Amino acid sequence: MNKIIKIAVDAMGGDGSPKKVIDGIQHHFKDNQNSFYQIFGDKEKILTCINNNLPNSSFDIIHTTDVVKGTDSPLEGAKRGKHTSMWLAVQSVKEKKSDVVISAGNTGALLVISKLNLKMIENIDKPALSALWPNKKGMSVVLDLGANIECSPKNLIDFSIMGSSLFKSLYPKDNAKLALLNIGSEEIKGNETIKETYLQLNQRNNHDFEFKGYIEGNQLMNGDVNVIVADGFTGNVALKTAEGTANFIISELKKAMTGNIIGKISSLLNISNLNKFKARLDPRLYNGAIFIGLDSPVIKSHGGTDYIGFSNSLNVCTKTVSGNLIEKIRNNIY
Repeated sequence: MNKIIKIAVDAMGGDGSPKKVIDGIQHHFKDNQNSFYQIFGDKEKILTCINNNLPNSSFDIIHTTDVVKGTDSPLEGAKRGKHTSMWLAVQSVKEKKSDVVISAGNTGALLVISKLNLKMIENIDKPALSALWPNKKGMSVVLDLGANIECSPKNLIDFSIMGSSLFKSLYPKDNAKLALLNIGSEEIKGNETIKETYLQLNQRNNHDFEFKGYIEGNQLMNGDVNVIVADGFTGNVALKTAEGTANFIISELKKAMTGNIIGKISSLLNISNLNKFKARLDPRLYNGAIFIGLDSPVIKSHGGTDYIGFSNSLNVCTKTVSGNLIEKIRNNIY
């Protein structure tokens, strides 16, 4: 029998909550019946959304009407007190009542509240925000995506170890192939921090990943590597650029296929291929950023996603726990 995975869920964060969150839980539970959900939020609203569609044995509701607002600054969100649904959810993993925490709420507040409640993994100086990106051959883990603007070589090496451990937790049958995001592929390119990181990774016994050197921005989706490391500023710019490009392509393709009668006929003839293309770029399938470096995994769902996207971020929760992410990081850090 599979071990029960206990997920602490902030039900009140993000657009359309708690209905979106509860619908996501119900969708996730269909294929993950070894999951137990500690749901934090307004009990009356949550029960209305559940409406007897989830077994009573699969969840517990911890009632609170206090919430972190999306408009709060990170500090304001943390100062709202210890009775918000977000704080209580994070505290649940701190007290080992849950294995992982997830929220679709205020990102900055979640990072601050997590850092206030949870300890760092030994020998890691800074946590990092990571996410999944599609590539031509599968998926890539990319970090840091904005948690740390300034990074030392040690920070980037720590991110390499954490990112590779995350990839192996999510995709245990694949080998982690890692590269540093840089302005060129030559060893002389880049600032002193990234060049020193390159040198140390080349000399290090990287038994947990294969170091492939530098990667440029136009190679991110090639699939030649599957773990991509950058400082938070560079990684965040790359993320927003990739998201904007994907949205632009989908929008322009839709206009081309519906703008005239020939386009409409063509879209009908190619409906199957178009649906496959749309699904490949559907951001809901890659929802679930991971805040790693702390002694418990913290998952951030996009606030604007729907229940399918939230369900996919719950999949990330179960995979990080069943894949022993924290233990993998501890074993590889030295």
